[in-house]
Amino acid sequence: MTTRLALVLGATGGVGSAVARCLATEGWTVRALHRDPARVRREADGFAWMRGDAMVPADVVAAAAGAALIVHAVNPPGYRDWDRLVLPMLDASIAAAGAADARLLLPGNVYVYGRDAGSNPGDGAPQTPRTPKGRIRIAMEQRLRDSGIRSLVVRAGDFFGPRTTANSWFSSALVRPGRPVRRVLDPGTPGIGHQWAYLPDVAETMVRLAAREAELPRVAAFNMEGHWDPDGRQMIAAIARVVGRRVPVRRFPWGLLPLAAPVWPLAREIREMRYLWREPLRMSNAGLVAFLGSEPHTPLDEAVRETLAGLGCLPEQR
Repeated sequence: MTTRLALVLGATGGVGSAVARCLATEGWTVRALHRDPARVRREADGFAWMRGDAMVPADVVAAAAGAALIVHAVNPPGYRDWDRLVLPMLDASIAAAGAADARLLLPGNVYVYGRDAGSNPGDGAPQTPRTPKGRIRIAMEQRLRDSGIRSLVVRAGDFFGPRTTANSWFSSALVRPGRPVRRVLDPGTPGIGHQWAYLPDVAETMVRLAAREAELPRVAAFNMEGHWDPDGRQMIAAIARVVGRRVPVRRFPWGLLPLAAPVWPLAREIREMRYLWREPLRMSNAGLVAFLGSEPHTPLDEAVRETLAGLGCLPEQR
């Protein structure tokens, strides 16, 4: 059997590491690009680490030689200058995919949808910007469509999982990594639903799609259902069940974000996403289910338990 080789950009991040591990489990040879491989290399992961910078096209093209799949799950270091650098970084991966004749996999999200997409947008729903971050996400997907390469976009809700990064709502608001759960910060609006995505389920979905390369259209895009919290309270209730006691809930301090913006640049971007906590926007996975037959779905309590354990929030796992 021909060896399946995948290049993962962002293999130390939440999405990238989950996809890389899932690919390896499914028999893929995983190549990972990093500016300092010696600092992040783990013998147990089994990845082939290569030195290079995802912002340097020549590095990405060289690392992608012979690859059938390129996973673009990388962001600028520290998310600095995200709006200025994210498209050039994607251009480097597009060039590599073209040179290797590989499919480029881009993790997407709900930011591409505005009010005209409706409350339950499918894969092909209209994409109109609501925020600057949404405009960039739309531009990224359009860049793939215009490039002529084979591409795959998988859109999902807010990520949570054992290796969730600090840019996730779960690990930056709901709980504090490395500490027992003593309170939960709730950014939601009572009665308004919210869409979550468990990282291992997202990774499995992506890998199952990549395994069916021969059946995918040249430009493919799918939405995931993930975990839909119908009233904005089910995720918090699951956290309480997992820790085995009532957890005090405090409102997220939305009003303080403008004051924090001068010293915390991420505050402005967080504030832009508030509409997703005020309006129900539930992506439909009908297209994904029609193609795969089902969507990988870990029960909520199990997913929350693994997430809290991975974040060091359960006493026995700290």
